[in-house]
Amino acid sequence: MSNESAEILLSVRNLVKNFELRASSGIRKTKRIVQAVADVSFDVKVGQTIGLVGESGSGKTTVGRSVLQLIEPTSGEVFFQGQDLTKLSFEELRNVRRQMQIVFQDPFASLDPKMTVGSSIAEPLTVQGIAGDHDAKVKELLDLVGLAPDHAQRFPHEFSGGQRQRVGIARALALDPKLIVLDEPVSALDVSIQAGVVNLFADLQKRLGMSYIFIAHDLSVVRHIADQVAVMYLGKIVEIGDKTAVYTHPTHPYTKALLSAVPLPDPKVERSRHRIMLEGDVPSPVNPPTGCRFRTRCWKATELCSVEEPQLEVRASGQKSACHFPE
Repeated sequence: MSNESAEILLSVRNLVKNFELRASSGIRKTKRIVQAVADVSFDVKVGQTIGLVGESGSGKTTVGRSVLQLIEPTSGEVFFQGQDLTKLSFEELRNVRRQMQIVFQDPFASLDPKMTVGSSIAEPLTVQGIAGDHDAKVKELLDLVGLAPDHAQRFPHEFSGGQRQRVGIARALALDPKLIVLDEPVSALDVSIQAGVVNLFADLQKRLGMSYIFIAHDLSVVRHIADQVAVMYLGKIVEIGDKTAVYTHPTHPYTKALLSAVPLPDPKVERSRHRIMLEGDVPSPVNPPTGCRFRTRCWKATELCSVEEPQLEVRASGQKSACHFPE
């Protein structure tokens, strides 16, 4: 876990990512813009984890991939160790990518079924031209993630989902990165093995000092590993701050609704608490609501919410939230 004086490793400023949709109707062609990420800013300190949470379609994964430049941002700045990644050439970016890696959501799709586990883990070393004994490095990485060295000779289909995800983690660690984007890394796994993988992430961070961007829709998982939490809705961050403040004193109605859906281990407390049911679906990012994007599902919405977009402001409990009528 990081402290307040820790050095900032990653700084994202005013990140925007638009996707263009083209449709044709007879001889007419129309173009629509989907704003997947809208003016997102946050920092990640050395050894810190920030959790990006929200419903499907909120823009979490797009933020993670834009940070790594796997997709090109429409605008904004992404500073990694002081360098703006959006302005680097392909070769410059390739060198920086040694220090930034990703663990994908689906451990079944992220590994080549025709390659042995050892070959998959060693591939980043080969691509980056790293000299040395790759076999020894692979065995070291397998041991680090809780797998046996002889697993290097096996193929992905011989492993369970949890084991495959551990292979993906080993591959991400091959180049000794300083930042790893964890894109819903446990959502495709059985509940019984999710805790083991999350504990592995925490242990690796403690031992290696890496920083994480942990993308998830399960707030209980994020609470276990994150230092900071950013809640996203329809491409925007609506609340961001220290984990304790966000979870104990949520100030945005959307955050409060999400937390009310997280089951509690005490049956007595669980039965007595009020569950907030959001009505309707998330609006289309092609045509988001005017003003506050959450207003169409918010029980506090007034005319002000439809004409004026709320800005992120610091609240009494320390976090920032974007709401005209905070909790």
